[in-house]
Formats: sequence, C-alpha cells, structure tokens
Amino acid sequence: MTLSRPLQLIPMLLLAIAVAGCSSTGGRKKGGYYKDDGPDANPPANLDQVPDAVPKVEPYASGANRPYVVFGQRYVPDTSGQPYKKRGTASWYGKKFHGNSTSIGEAYDMYSMTAAHTTLPLPSYARVTSLVNGKTVVVRVNDRGPFHSDRIMDLSYVAAYKLGIIGPGSGQVVVEAIPPDEIRRLASQGAPAAAPPEPASATGSAPVSAPVAAVPVALTAEPLPAPAPGSAPVRQSAAGGSGNVYLQVGAFSQPANAQSLVSRINTQLGAEGAPPASMEQSNNLYRVKIGPYPDRQSALNAVPLVSDRIGILPSIAAQ
Repeated sequence: MTLSRPLQLIPMLLLAIAVAGCSSTGGRKKGGYYKDDGPDANPPANLDQVPDAVPKVEPYASGANRPYVVFGQRYVPDTSGQPYKKRGTASWYGKKFHGNSTSIGEAYDMYSMTAAHTTLPLPSYARVTSLVNGKTVVVRVNDRGPFHSDRIMDLSYVAAYKLGIIGPGSGQVVVEAIPPDEIRRLASQGAPAAAPPEPASATGSAPVSAPVAAVPVALTAEPLPAPAPGSAPVRQSAAGGSGNVYLQVGAFSQPANAQSLVSRINTQLGAEGAPPASMEQSNNLYRVKIGPYPDRQSALNAVPLVSDRIGILPSIAAQ
C-alpha cells in the first residue's frame, strides 16, 4: 500500500530532528552546555586513561554522506578525501544525548572518543588540537553537527575533557581530517589500525596499558625543578627553532609524571637506536617529546616503531 505524502514525511522529519539534536538554541548553563545537557552525575574516575580513537579505513555509512538541509542551511559532505584543516570553536555534548542514535545509527557514548561535524565523511577520523593548551586528541567522527555558525565541531564529553574545555564549554581548536591515504600509509608501516579499545569503565582505575595520547590533568603553576642526577634533560621551549621535528607523546602539569614517561620511553626505545625522549616546559605544561628527527618524513616513518614499543600514538611537533 502506498503511504500518503504526510505519512511519508514523518520519517524525514524525525531524521531532521535527530540530526539537529546537538543544535538546540536554548540558553546555555554555567559551563557552556545547553538546557538540560551536561556532565553525568558520576563520571568515570579514570577518564585520563581513555585512549584516543585509532584510525582505520572504514566504509562510509549509507545515506549519511548525502547533501542535507538543517535550519535552511544546506550542507554537502565531502567524501573526496581532500585535505581538511580548519580553525574554529569546538563545543561538547553530554548526558542529554548519551545512548541516542548518531547520524550513522550508532549509540552515542559520551565516554568514547567521538565527535560530530557537518561535512566530514561519516565515519572518519580527525585530529583536534587545542589552541589554548596545545593538547591534541584523535576522534572518530560519527555524527552530524553542530549547526551553529560559530562552531565547527561537537566533541564527546571525554574528548572535550582531554582537551580541557569541559569547564568553559567550548574552546578554540584546529580540526584536521586524517584522510584514508594517511591511515593506509600508517597501517602499512605497522601503526595500529584496529578498532578503538573499550572506553574506561565507570569504576575502574587500572594503570595505563592501552595506547593513549597526552594524559590530560588540571594545570598547576609551579616552578620548573632542577633535574635529578641522571634524569632526562628539561628543555625550555622557545619561539622559532632550527626546524628539527619531534614526536610528542604526552603533556603533563606535573613534571614527575612527564619524567616517568621519559624514563620509560628511553628504556624501551634505547635499544632500537631511536632518538632520546626529553621533557620540555611550556606555559606550566611539561611535554614529552622524542627527537630530533631530521625532517617530517623521518618522524612519520618512526611513528609505527614508537607506537608499537610504548603503546602511545604520537603526534608530529616541530621544535
């Protein structure tokens, strides 16, 4: 039996409502989130240990990459694989949408490393870097939004937490797509290409054993301590530089945590002939970097070895 046109429109209207779920125009509460959205009453205790999404080549979701219109604005998803790098404001969405279906039919999990974007392919992967503190995360883009002219990405709660924008509710970031060609290249070199590990449990606090990027912690202003005898060098960051390239594997507010990672890396990679890890202070943040490498390609070539040996997927960082 053929449905009447009003009945035919119902699924389309429901889809439009779901797609626009992250775009409420209601007033913001303290913290930057909308209406009755916000953090869970009892978030997991080990959010610091939630690993970044691990990029892999996935087939695009059927129907989720066609042009669409929300609030009179037409959006055209780009599945061409062209580079995408844009600066703008990222926000986050939390408990109000937790468990709801994303644009590709998956359940939204506020404690997994995902994000919503208006035109990046679904699903796909992106690096998101905070312009406030320099932290970088890798997210899997599996939803559409945000439909506000002043925002370019909606992050999951945990992704926003790791970037330090839970409190303010939004922050300036750079979003850079990770194209399939780059994912294939890293996979061919031995970089992790499996599905993302399970998110942190609501009660667990096990030590870090899964691949993670920088561990996010509350920043505390404290003087840089003198290095202990035999410890790794501490480099003061400065503008400019010689053009050498490093792999960044962590950023901490406590120098002891950074020093511990430096020691572990040098122990695990020393026999491989890799450049040494060192700790660098920058705006009360202690970054752990491996290098220098002579050029970007050399650093990229080293990513699979570093990731395999220490369980951390590094990012490129010029000195």
